[in-house]
Amino acid sequence: MSDEPLQEPNPAATKRALGGDEPLLEPGPAESRAPVRIDVVTLFPEMFAPLQHSILGRAIEQGLLAVSYLNPRDFTADRHRTVDDYPYGGGPGMVMKAEPIFLAVESVASPESAIILLSPAGRVFSQTVAAELAAHDHLVLICGHYEGVDERVREHLATDELSIGDYVLTGGELAAMVVVDAVARLLPGVLGHAESAGDESHSHGLLEYPQYTRPPTFRGWPVPDRLLSGHHAEIAKWRRRQSLERTAARRPDLMTPDLLAELADDGSKKRSRRRRSTAAPTPVAQGADREVGAAQDDAPVPDAPPPLDARSPDSSSVPGSLA
Repeated sequence: MSDEPLQEPNPAATKRALGGDEPLLEPGPAESRAPVRIDVVTLFPEMFAPLQHSILGRAIEQGLLAVSYLNPRDFTADRHRTVDDYPYGGGPGMVMKAEPIFLAVESVASPESAIILLSPAGRVFSQTVAAELAAHDHLVLICGHYEGVDERVREHLATDELSIGDYVLTGGELAAMVVVDAVARLLPGVLGHAESAGDESHSHGLLEYPQYTRPPTFRGWPVPDRLLSGHHAEIAKWRRRQSLERTAARRPDLMTPDLLAELADDGSKKRSRRRRSTAAPTPVAQGADREVGAAQDDAPVPDAPPPLDARSPDSSSVPGSLA
């Protein structure tokens, strides 16, 4: 046992970067203008250092996103900063205690906050869920560890429960990073082009179409001619078709009846409709047809127009007129 003096809760300590004095992943002066604030309850805030880089790092620096960390150990009252205990009823492993998690969340949450427990038992995270979370001003992500968290956290604190797939991780930190990344890139200004997020896989219920860049031919493998045509409407149709075919082949579970019907229509229906619209009109009754034919036979044949050099001078001064 350690004889060190009792440590008071210190939430700010969890924001320090790898033992340094600078805050880890805290945005600059623009934090107050950030449209979304994310607080992560985790025993290992240092695991989130990769969020300082690339697109998310720039978003944090620009004040588009604020990410902070709360360590449940800073919300304990014993000298050992205990956050877990043996499960009632016996069994292997340890269970995270409810009180430190409650205190950590309650120190930052408001009635409007979305409080999310990362757990294999939650609903499966998807692009649709990411868009749903991006509409919130404040998210609190709770990362479980060991054999899980006290059930009272799930029942009386969390407003949602998410899983990133049907597998088990050593903790909720990696799952929380997935959620932060997927949500942040949907925020205005985070991506370079506003259309980028809308064109990607799962954004419209389909996998994304194939992408190519220079050179037009690499090791004998050419870029599809349609993409080099410059015909934007044809390119859009090609991409839509590719998305349908790729989704049907790789993720048939995503194909709805409407998408299957669209995939089955290779354009023949449209061509058939065009053929019907340009077909000859329905002939009139046979008797009327004979009368029309007889009248045409009896009609005098008009004389052919005279040659141009035989026309009168007056008629040649009017464009398009015939003598």
